[in-house]
Order: sequence, then structure tokens, then C-alpha cells
Amino acid sequence: MNNNNPVVSSIKRSQKESQLLKEISKMFLDISLDAPILQGLFINKVELSTDKSMCRVFFYAPEGFGFFKERLKTLTLYKPSMRKGLSLILSGRYTPDLKFVFDAHFEKHQRLEGLLEKVSQEAKDRNNGNSK
Repeated sequence: MNNNNPVVSSIKRSQKESQLLKEISKMFLDISLDAPILQGLFINKVELSTDKSMCRVFFYAPEGFGFFKERLKTLTLYKPSMRKGLSLILSGRYTPDLKFVFDAHFEKHQRLEGLLEKVSQEAKDRNNGNSK
């Protein structure tokens, strides 16, 4: 098997990201029970760098970026214990460094979906109004 195959590499990275998302989400649930200030933050996704040394954890908060930023310092305090927990769970020689970021893309996606739903509803209302 060729380890330099970009498709295989991409699949393996995706599998690792899936496992990281699952484990980090479990840890974050426990942490948010321990530190209620973190409640209201939600993990959307994780992205592993191509060399697998960095894992960006994307958070979303319905209240916006300011809400996330206020809680980032508290969240960062838990980073060493999260990495330690991951090192015990994950197979592999290295545990990636964690970077917590706000998922502005998700927020834009939610707004766009809301606008599309509104336009769709208005179109239905106009069609129902014209057929009467």
C-alpha cells in the first residue's frame, strides 16, 4: 500500500478528525458540567492539519463571537487536561496541539439558511394568495 497516496491520506485524516470530534465532544460535555460558564458553546467540527500536529476545534455560540471570546480564557485552561485525555485514548505517537476557534462560517451558514427559508415561505404565501 502506498502511504504517499493523497486519497488514502485524506481518508485517514478524516477518520482521525471524526475520532477527535467524538472524544473532544465527550470531554467538553464533562468540562461544561464542571465549569457552567462554558455552557452555551457548541463544538461544530474539528480540522486536523495535514501533518496532524494541530487540531483546530471549531465552536459555535448562538450569542455570537463576543460570547465565545469571553469564555475562551476559561476554555484554554482545560487544554492541557484535554490533550492528556486524548493521549490516553488515541492510538499514535503524538497528540495534536489544540486550538479553539469560533466558527464564523457556521454562523453565516445559519443566517443564509434562515434567509432562504424566509424567501421560500414568502414565495409559498404569494402562490397561495394568487391561487385564491
